[in-house]
Amino acid sequence: MQEIFNLINEMSPYLLLGFGIAGLMHTFVPGRLYSHYLSEKGMRSVFYAAALGVPLPLCSCGVLPTAMSLRREGASKGATTSFLIATPQTGIDSIMATYSLMGLPFAILRPVAALVTALLGGMLVNAFDHTEDSRTAADVSTEETTTYTTIKDKLIGALKYGYVDMMQDIGKWLVIGLIVAGLITIGVPDGFFAQFAHRPLIGMLLVLACAVPMYLCATGSIPIAVALMLKGMTPGAALVLLMAGPAVNVASILVIRKVLGGRTLWLYLAAIVGGALAFALGVDHLLPREWFTSSLTAISAPCHAHMPWFNILCSIILALMLMYALLRRYFRHGQHECQCGGECATGCTTECVHADDASNSGIAIYHVGGMHCNHCRNSVMRAVGNLPGVESVEVDLQSGVMAVSGMADATAVIQIIESLGFTAVKQ
Repeated sequence: MQEIFNLINEMSPYLLLGFGIAGLMHTFVPGRLYSHYLSEKGMRSVFYAAALGVPLPLCSCGVLPTAMSLRREGASKGATTSFLIATPQTGIDSIMATYSLMGLPFAILRPVAALVTALLGGMLVNAFDHTEDSRTAADVSTEETTTYTTIKDKLIGALKYGYVDMMQDIGKWLVIGLIVAGLITIGVPDGFFAQFAHRPLIGMLLVLACAVPMYLCATGSIPIAVALMLKGMTPGAALVLLMAGPAVNVASILVIRKVLGGRTLWLYLAAIVGGALAFALGVDHLLPREWFTSSLTAISAPCHAHMPWFNILCSIILALMLMYALLRRYFRHGQHECQCGGECATGCTTECVHADDASNSGIAIYHVGGMHCNHCRNSVMRAVGNLPGVESVEVDLQSGVMAVSGMADATAVIQIIESLGFTAVKQ
């Protein structure tokens, strides 16, 4: 397991920096900026969607409701598809982590590949899918509901978003990625993937078959790719995992099929799969292998007694922050007694709502399915909060319970949640 400890120590400073930059982007870049440039028709909106999506720190599930909200605001199918392809493949946090573990060539190639495949996907949809629905006017804002009045508030919000909210969303998948990397290190024989060295396409297709149904985030896929490369996998096949793993999973396939249609789904898959294979073959056949493998030497070193104290300190800080974020998410919201002695329907997130008297107080209770991160929760709250008659919305991520106060029509609430790719049932 020495490789895993080396991997964590190499990655931790860049992860902490990446989370911090992501927080600054979240609070200092207005949310409406994205919808403004994506609402145009044609190739320019496809380019804007790809360019804005590459650095945006959204996880694989968080990008779905964001993209669906943009679609509701009038973004073309091409722009929406481009955003869906570019955003989950990379982000400022995963770019930093990729550089720390896999070197500069991978750190440059990964966002370039995301940009190119996103442009390809958007162009294909614009060219071959001309079916547009009638929802072109915006009645849902993608701008964050939280407003910051001072620089101090923005900095505090950036710290909370980067080191609490993002770690809650990505932390589980990062830990899973490290565990899978450890299992690969232990269970896969050394040089196992070397047998595909002369048949790289077979190795890439094998990785693709495993990556597509899995749920991988852009950051969590990095330790898995590193572990596989240490077992002999080619850099091109590792790139396939880094591209296809975060961008394609069962949840995204189902949502895109439901909201954008079957033709857009097939064009979306063709752009990702075709682009990943094309870039992978180019890496293996046109570029020196040493560019992509030299950084693995430090990770596979048998002894790291000279590991800088700064890296170790960053690893300890990262571990403590991950523990805090995951404990806060998974153990704070359980059913418990609140101050008034009753059992809360929404997990006592902000407002205490009791299931037995919700109907008598003008509060409707819904169960929302498919939410996996804070981006999902915030998208639901923004969408429902903008409906006529809604006074306030509270959503508990863990239980999926949503409390809506006011006189909103239940059918409208369910429809707007389903338009984001989730399911909703009124209790």
